[in-house]
Order: sequence, then C-alpha cells, then structure tokens
Amino acid sequence: MRLLLKAGTAAACLLALGVVSVSAQSSGSSSSSSSPFSGLFGGSEGNDASPVDIDFQVAGTDEDILPAVRNTSLLLNAQNEGRVTGQDILAAARGDYARILGVLYDEGYYSGVIDIKLDGREAASIAPLDAPKVVHKVMVTVDPGPRFRYSRADVAPVAPGTELPRDYRAGEVARTGDMKQAATSAVEGWRDVGHAKAEVAETDIVADHATNLVDSRILLAPGPTLRFGKMSVRGQQRLSERRLRKIAGFPEGERFDPEKVEDVRKRLRRSGIFSAITLSEADYIGPNNTLDVDLLVVEQKLRRIGGGFEYSSIDGLSVTGYWLHRNLLGGGERLRIDFDVEDIGSSTSGMDNTLSARLERPATLHPDITGYVAAEASDEQEEDYDLKSATVGLGFTYLHSEEITADIGLQFRALRVDDDSGRTNFRLFALPASVTWDKRDEPTDAKRGFWISGSATPFVGLQDETGSGAQLVTEGRGYYSLGTEDRYTLAGRARLGTVLGPDIEETPRDYLFYSGGGGTVRGQPYESLGVEVIEGNDGFIKTGGMSMAIINAEARLKVREQIGVVAFVDAGRIWTEGGFSGETDWHAGAGAGVRYDTPIGPLRFDLAMPVGGGYDDDSGVQVYIGLGQAF
Repeated sequence: MRLLLKAGTAAACLLALGVVSVSAQSSGSSSSSSSPFSGLFGGSEGNDASPVDIDFQVAGTDEDILPAVRNTSLLLNAQNEGRVTGQDILAAARGDYARILGVLYDEGYYSGVIDIKLDGREAASIAPLDAPKVVHKVMVTVDPGPRFRYSRADVAPVAPGTELPRDYRAGEVARTGDMKQAATSAVEGWRDVGHAKAEVAETDIVADHATNLVDSRILLAPGPTLRFGKMSVRGQQRLSERRLRKIAGFPEGERFDPEKVEDVRKRLRRSGIFSAITLSEADYIGPNNTLDVDLLVVEQKLRRIGGGFEYSSIDGLSVTGYWLHRNLLGGGERLRIDFDVEDIGSSTSGMDNTLSARLERPATLHPDITGYVAAEASDEQEEDYDLKSATVGLGFTYLHSEEITADIGLQFRALRVDDDSGRTNFRLFALPASVTWDKRDEPTDAKRGFWISGSATPFVGLQDETGSGAQLVTEGRGYYSLGTEDRYTLAGRARLGTVLGPDIEETPRDYLFYSGGGGTVRGQPYESLGVEVIEGNDGFIKTGGMSMAIINAEARLKVREQIGVVAFVDAGRIWTEGGFSGETDWHAGAGAGVRYDTPIGPLRFDLAMPVGGGYDDDSGVQVYIGLGQAF
C-alpha cells in the first residue's frame, strides 16, 4: 500500500487542526520489491507462545523509525494480549497503516511506502468480511523515502512573548509534531494576553515531492480581548454557594488569563472538600466582550481517618493517627484531631503522648489565606526530664502557589519541666512564622528537586523563670537522580537551629535542640546528644543545646520495580550557647536499609549503628521501620 502526498496538495501534517487532507494510493500488490530491504533494520517481535510470527523491516539508515513503528503497532498489541484470530490480526493490520504513516510524518517522511502482508496477501486488499480464519506470518515492510525539510515555516500573527518550537523554521526537518506545536503555542500565546477565543483560522501546508521541501503557513484569528464574566456553580450539596465562591476566588471583571482559571481550580482542590472539579469556558462571547465560566463540583465524603507508625529497636514504637471532618460548619471548615504516642516499649525513656486539634477555615481575608485555631497538649517522659505542655493559638497560612507556603501565628504556651534541678514552669507568648519552598517531584519519594524551609519563633516570657528571645531554624533537602529511569538517587539534608536572647535556664525545654534518633542521627539513641550546663541537685543535668547542626546523606538504588536499597550516613553537633558558640560535641551514625514501594509511599526498614563522636558503647545496632523515606 503506497501512501504519499501529491506535489502541490495540502499535506496531512496538521490533521489535528482539522483543515488538511490526505491523498493516498493503494495497490493490491506490494511495491516493496523495488526497495532494498535486505540487511536493513528489522526482526521478529512478539510473544514466543503466539501462533502468529510478526516481522518488521524498515529501509534506510534512520534507526529511530523501527522502535517507533513497533511501539505504535496494533499488531504487536493484539499479539501480546492474545488476540490472534484471523479477524483480530486483519483488523490490527488495517489500523497499522495509519499509525505507521503517522510515525513517518512525525519524522519528516512524506513519501513512505507501507506494506503489511498476512501470509503473503496485502492486508489492505482483504475485505473485512473475508478475513482468514488463521494467520501464521505477518510481514511489515516500511520504506520511508526521502526526508523533507521546511522551505518556509511561518505562523502569524503571533502575540508578544510567544515561544514557538525552535525547530519550526526554514531548513529544519518538517515534522508534523513541530507544526502542531507551533499552532498550539501561537494560540496559547494569544490566550495568555486575554484573547480567550484565539484559534487557527487557516493552514496552507504544501509538500513538494520534486524537491523534498514543505511550505508551511499557519494563519491565526486572535479574536477580541475578553474579560471574565459570571461564574455559574453547580454540584455543591453541604457547602454553601457563598462560601464556595469565596474559596474559588473567581476574578470576575478582570482580563482573561488562563493562569487565573488554573488558580481557581487549585484553590478548590487544596481545600480538600471536593473529589472532582470541572471548570468550563463558555462557547460564546458575552456582552461587552466577557467570557462566562461554568463550575461543576462533586463533594468528597465528610469524614476521614488515617494513621502511620515507626519502630526503633531502642526508642520503641511510635503510632500516629488522625480524624478529619471536611465541612464542619457548612462553610468548608476543616477540623482535624491528631494523636501521637511515641516511645512505646522504649529502653531509655517513658511513653510520650500528644493530642492536638486544629480547625481551619479556607478563604479567610483572601482566597489564598487559610485561618486556623489550634490547641495541643503533650506529656513527654524522657530519660533526663519530664515535660508537660499545653499550647493554644491562632494563625494564618498563605498559599502563594503549589510550591511556596508561608505561615504566621500567635500562641500562648504553658510548660512544666521536672528534672534533677527540680520543677520549672514556663509561661510565654510566641509568634511562630515560617516559609517553605517545595520543588520536589514527589513528596513521599523524591527523585529530583529540593525542599527549603525557614522558621523564626520570637517569644516573650511572662514570668521570671521564662526569658525572651527567638528560636531560628532552617532546613534544606536536595535530590538528584541518574541512570536509566532514575535508578540512582543521591539525597541530602542539612538542618541548622539556634536560640538567641535568653540563657539556657530561661529557655523553654522544647525550644532547645537534641541530636540522636530517627529524625536526626540514626544509629545514635534518641536525644542522646545534648549539653550539661544547668546545675541540679546531684551535679549538672542534661538538656538540649542552644544551637544545633544536623547533616544527612543517602544513596538510593532501585534494584527492582518495587524494591530499593539505601546506604546512609548522619552526623550531628550541639552547642551550649546561641549563635553556634560555647562548648560543643558531635556524633555520627551510618547504616543501610531496604525500601518497598506501596501506593501510599515506600515502606522503610533501616539498620544503623554509631560510627563516631560521643555515644554509648552499648547502644549497638538500631532498627528503624516506618512509612516514607527518612527525608
């Protein structure tokens, strides 16, 4: 079957635009005998157990065509799925003519010859109702012919700032993909500057077979500049329409911008209320050059529960869980109650308990600001101290984008610490603020990108035992992958923190810094590295330090589709004073682990041991089990 573009006819290069036609000629006998196929790219492919032998032969020197033809072939799909009756093979073969032709066009070949023979008969010459009962041998031969290049590649008019494909220009290979992308980019360029109904008005694409050149011209109709009109809403059941509009933040009256439409979609999605969101632009232009939008939503179930766990052979078992209500008061308010039980069965400390509640209200003050009130109570029984604390507060989270988040709050905190120095009570107001920039490709198992966070927590003591100052913490994580399908991943994390202002005795204990355990230095016992500067009844007592630096490095290797192995080394240093000054000590740990991918993240199993610095010689090898990567 010979499929070609006649000289002077419009090419089938832009079928997706719906304005170009194909000219095809077919002959019952193959013309491939005149093409030198012997010794060229080809070979059998398929299921060894299949009764059908499928062979591909491609003429010429372009090694990319054969894999592309095989990847698109319906014949191979049918064989791999076990659909090998004569009718199945004939239907797949007839469909392969167009699919292979599309491969040739996308590589700049417009004079191709495609033969598909079923036991020696050209598939195109077999009527669908005359399909053979059995097919034993399928032979696919492709002669791409000469490669075409652009003699002209124009698209006009183009909006300012539009980026066209760099290969869509005179002298380059005339690929259909570049033509389609040029048209798409030109339309998107006009939409980006407010011309919502921009479209391709005309295409004039001519392939000259005498010179192997393509003359390509694409004419656009930008249409008028439009403003957003009205937004109609449908589908909400428990959420009030007024609050739905507040959360969406639809920019009525503003100049049309597709990014603003996407912003509306993102706000609705991150509210957590909806399982499906559909935003549709009106087909017509409204009065005064406005464009209406229709919003259809489907609400999720109101309630959700979840949990997680982590196990260490020294620190014991940690269990977390939560209960969530997505629309507590009918305005999209989200109530989440969390519990956290740690150090269950720990050999070094008692059990820690934390219970917290947080009520969030999206679109508070601004569509991208979520207001919240929160309360937390905890009871920590560590080796060197017991800490009971309660915190209540309110705050605001600003979601600048999917990548950048900022948070600020106001808290009242009460803490009671019992240690060898006696009982110390802390009362304070705190103003925690943080900014996070997340550029990871996958939060639970990142292969590329980075994550950066910085926080500052100024606090004011309300009694003599509590000082005033600020805790500063910054953390960065980076990921880089290489190899086939990113099999090898290098991951690193660095965390710095310090407390400025008060003396260590006047600083709330949970603002101080420890090192050791699964979240800091694996292989070292939990919170094993601190400082001893506060005097107790029987000498100096151990507390956290005023400054901290933690470094973690991992090398991750994917050995199978769902199984990976990891080698890691961690190190930590603690200082007695703020600003990374005063006496200091450090320790390190190293180990290896296994990862097993699950739908909710990798299951983690690590073995680690101390390798340097101050540590207990009897700590030995520690085991860590959890869900998700260590960082």
